[in-house]
Amino acid sequence: MASMIALSVTAVPDHLRGALTRWLLEVTPHLYVGTVSAKVRDELWSAASGCAGDGVAVLVYPAANEQGFELRTAGEQRRRPVDFDGLTLLAFGKANVNEVKETANP
Repeated sequence: MASMIALSVTAVPDHLRGALTRWLLEVTPHLYVGTVSAKVRDELWSAASGCAGDGVAVLVYPAANEQGFELRTAGEQRRRPVDFDGLTLLAFGKANVNEVKETANP
């Protein structure tokens, strides 16, 4: 059965962005949404996570759990999903030195 997904990608190659638009709508830059089957969703995720490189990819889709969704991530980012008694929570990593300097000096 098809279900709605949201896929966000940052700093990925243009060819991946083009491939994603074959199946999903780019509603805002780097954010794709659409209704696809589980097989297509998994194939799109394989492509996105395989091409992420230095970029980031995040996929959210419906699931039969307490929260009602699953979350997948690929690439280096501050937010890291952590399973806590069946709930997915986000753990924040330390900010890098440049982010701290930019925040401190507005």
